[in-house]
Amino acid sequence: MNITVVGSGYVGLVTGACIAEMGNTVYCVDVDKAKIDNLKQGILPIYEPGLEEIVTENHQSGRLLFTTSLSEAVEQSEVFFIAVGTPPGEDGSADLRYVLEVAKQIGDTLTAPAIVVNKSTVPVGTADLVRAAVAERLEARGVDIEFSVVSNPEFLKEGAAVNDFMHPDRIVIGADNEHARQVMSALYAPFIRNRPRTMFMGIRDAEMTKYAANAMLATKISFMNEIASLCERLDVDVENVRLGIGSDERIGYHFIYAGCGYGGSCFPKDVKALINIAHQNDFEPKLLQAVESRNDQQKHSLFNKLSTHFNGDLSGRTFAVWGLAFKPGTDDMREAPSVVLINSLINAGAKVRAFDPVARETARREFPESWFTDGRLQIVEGQYEAAIDADALCLVTEWKPFRRPDFRALKRLLNTPLIIDGRNQYDREQVKREGFSYYGIGRQPVQA
Repeated sequence: MNITVVGSGYVGLVTGACIAEMGNTVYCVDVDKAKIDNLKQGILPIYEPGLEEIVTENHQSGRLLFTTSLSEAVEQSEVFFIAVGTPPGEDGSADLRYVLEVAKQIGDTLTAPAIVVNKSTVPVGTADLVRAAVAERLEARGVDIEFSVVSNPEFLKEGAAVNDFMHPDRIVIGADNEHARQVMSALYAPFIRNRPRTMFMGIRDAEMTKYAANAMLATKISFMNEIASLCERLDVDVENVRLGIGSDERIGYHFIYAGCGYGGSCFPKDVKALINIAHQNDFEPKLLQAVESRNDQQKHSLFNKLSTHFNGDLSGRTFAVWGLAFKPGTDDMREAPSVVLINSLINAGAKVRAFDPVARETARREFPESWFTDGRLQIVEGQYEAAIDADALCLVTEWKPFRRPDFRALKRLLNTPLIIDGRNQYDREQVKREGFSYYGIGRQPVQA
């Protein structure tokens, strides 16, 4: 098949590269000329394990093409994926301007029957808007070209996106005609050869499924963080509670880790968008609002523990931060707990020395340049370098190199043997034996 993917960000690039990997010819279109030029040279705009290899290989083979010209791609393609951003507005609603602009451009350039696929995360009813936008531009041109609109939401985890696309646990397709279902089935057939995993449903059902999935996962995280806060007040270790409830197959172990809050481009944005959708339809989403509120509070938990330990006096102190990305396996810092922590510490008069295996450049764009210039914030090249003369170590992102640190070396480097563990990575008894004070999430503190 010949496929066009409009948008070469996280979703678009993974989608295009993986579809090309299966022998299709894929045009990746983006308005950002610099991004397209870089992609042609093998320079990717994001970090995602395994992505660079398949982008490079398929581009060199001629199966994956990069262009700023949608019209060039239209002449060759029969399926068009819309994979542009839907950033949140002031009220939390998904901004559809980029989606609808692409739809209009498709209508302006379409020359043969086609299928237009919404890959972007969009509110229920967006397919109707896309259909209307394409039809309006076709009518303005005075041409009658048959097209279908399909909803095909992505369920990719940052840090494992390539594997998720190549080995999906389900493929959700919202379509309203048999031809569209057949074409989408053929497109995805190479990815599900061992067993059927395609779920066909109504277009609006598919649009809602994406939001509901992310909201459910966010709910599990916020629930555990709520339980963790209660555990701290009841002399209970939330890690034992997690194991106890996770053994119930109705609950399971996924997404029930207590921590310092969720971030990223999906959960915060999609929960906000679903809340907005509810309000637009005269419905009060009390549970979703509570999920969002709990997560906002949770992102302040590490700062609050530091403040308590030092009796509210953080001015002039230096703190080491391990982990800047919102999760391991990515350089994405959107809505990351580290951002809240670092902002709070610097606003309290402290200095921060931070390390992340892949998000160091992202961090330099995230914070004010003046903070780097005057030394309030340093992004260092090694995890132990961050700890030199620091008054505490804060673990924010659970990268693998942080799981079994050299505690003796850390103790020598730190001014104060204090660990604030935002992901409950460390054994309380072990850090106690090593001579550290320790604060986890939903666990009783240990004093050195």
